[in-house]
Formats: sequence, structure tokens, C-alpha cells
Amino acid sequence: MSNPMRGEVVRLYKTLLFLGREYPKGADYFKDRLRGAFAKNRDVKDPEKIKELISRGEFVVKELEALYYLRKYRALKKRYYDIDE
Repeated sequence: MSNPMRGEVVRLYKTLLFLGREYPKGADYFKDRLRGAFAKNRDVKDPEKIKELISRGEFVVKELEALYYLRKYRALKKRYYDIDE
């Protein structure tokens, strides 16, 4: 019998894996950490706990997106604005 939240967990994993390609410390570092985090919670069966872990993962997705947008903004600012005062 399959867990009904399995699809959400797989989607979250794929999203994080995709976002990890641009991680500042490297994709391999991020991939290892991601795999470890999901493996640590592999045996969780309680639906409430799974929902809590999914919401935590979605928070991490938002944080990574904010990190990437900030990095792009800083690069554009450095490129187009004169920093000399």
C-alpha cells in the first residue's frame, strides 16, 4: 500500500534537486545533503509529521529561490552601477 503523500514528497525532492544545481557550495555538496535529509526521514509514517516535513522543505525552496534572486540582483547591480563614491 502506497502512502498518498508520496507524490508530494517526490515532487519536493525533484524541485530541491533542480534548485541545488546553482548552490554556492556546489551541486554535489547540495545533492549529498539533500539525500541525507530525505534518508533520515525515510521511516516517518505519521501523516502529520510528513506534512510538517513537507512544509519545512517548501520553506527551504523559498529560501533557495530568494538566495538565487539576491545573487542575480547583486551581479546586475555590480555590472550596471558604479560602486565608487
